[in-house]
Amino acid sequence: MITEVLINGAPSEGLIPVTDSSVLRGDGCFEVLKSYDGVVFALDDHIERLQTSAAALQIDLPERAELASWIEKTAAEVGTGAVRVVVTRGASVPGVDGPSNVIVFGHAWDVPEGPARLFPVVAPWHPAGVDWDLAGAKVISYGPNMAAVRRARKEGFDDALLLTPDNVVLEGPTFSVAWVVGGILETPGLDLGILGSITRRVVLDLAWEEGIPVAEGRWTIDRLKRATEVMALSTIREVQPVKAVGETIWEPGPVTQLLGRDFARRAHR
Repeated sequence: MITEVLINGAPSEGLIPVTDSSVLRGDGCFEVLKSYDGVVFALDDHIERLQTSAAALQIDLPERAELASWIEKTAAEVGTGAVRVVVTRGASVPGVDGPSNVIVFGHAWDVPEGPARLFPVVAPWHPAGVDWDLAGAKVISYGPNMAAVRRARKEGFDDALLLTPDNVVLEGPTFSVAWVVGGILETPGLDLGILGSITRRVVLDLAWEEGIPVAEGRWTIDRLKRATEVMALSTIREVQPVKAVGETIWEPGPVTQLLGRDFARRAHR
């Protein structure tokens, strides 16, 4: 089920011009929020990240209160599911005028069945710590990431794990990753140019509250393979155990289970 589609706050048939930047250039940004019984989790955090992404792209956004009202209206309609916000620059054809667009709609989206099985894919398109204008922005140009997902599925896995050419672990195409070594929860650092995942941030806070040491850094896949448990983190996955990365296999571990329960309580609170 897809909810009513709002474009710049107005009900619509969900149509945008073929001249729009999102169609012709992949020029825009987005957020995916999770609604629980009609209430959005971490609304302020998602809007702040959307504002950061739009600023990096030099796209003006409506006032925060307007954005929030459109998201909350959609969340009330979807109940439990995903709320998508897509921001486009507007017309990209010379001589054609068109405003920037903010598209908001919701749809059902259950937590993917797990544990996840990940296939390592080298990601030469990833900034991997190289600073640039769109560092940290959640842009809609996801073609390379989706190609990595298709590659993983062709190999018989559920999803991909992105690596640098020298095998440093980055993130998944649509999720963050963390693992446990020697009782420490380790996760790639934001200085690698990975997305500043809201779920990741909440999970790290929960780990500190539980007395679990946390380390953010730069590790190769060999370090991950030494872990006693691995987890994938995202708005939709929440805290999902990882069963395999390539040929290395794990069983769901106690830290993943504890943080998953804590996150569910925080999200539903």
